[in-house]
Amino acid sequence: MARYTPIIITSARSSELHRILGLELGADDYLAKPFSMLELVARVKALLRRVDAMARNLKMDAGSLIVDGLSIDPITREVSLDGRRLDLTPREFDLLYFFARQPGKVFSRMDLLNAVWGYSHEGYEHTVNTHINRLRAKIETDPAQPVRILTVWGRGYKFAAPEDPS
Repeated sequence: MARYTPIIITSARSSELHRILGLELGADDYLAKPFSMLELVARVKALLRRVDAMARNLKMDAGSLIVDGLSIDPITREVSLDGRRLDLTPREFDLLYFFARQPGKVFSRMDLLNAVWGYSHEGYEHTVNTHINRLRAKIETDPAQPVRILTVWGRGYKFAAPEDPS
């Protein structure tokens, strides 16, 4: 079984651009220097609590989801499309699995940040857009005309239910 390794970036670079880039590349948290050891320990503990909660949820929700040729296994954290294994980042997997478990339900960017990132994201809300675009590039035949992860203008995003013609 694949293991999830949480990542916290500690860096002297504190600009918004560097924080956003670090988070979009897959880090779970970004801490700019100078910081106190108490803050670092608190962030590590918080991240470990989320990882433990995620592991418990995966055990409770064990079992693959299969939707229109897309197979998602929460135990091995593997995704395949029409039998071909897809290479997803941990965050892309979490986002896809979250969507696929609730087809047809619309989520705002903030809803997704809170549910998938696991905390109130302090920074750039549009990081969700970047992750969705990368995910679409991997699971959609034509990412410019998505049929699985749909944009609901003015509201957010949803995973198309199998009978959803939109």
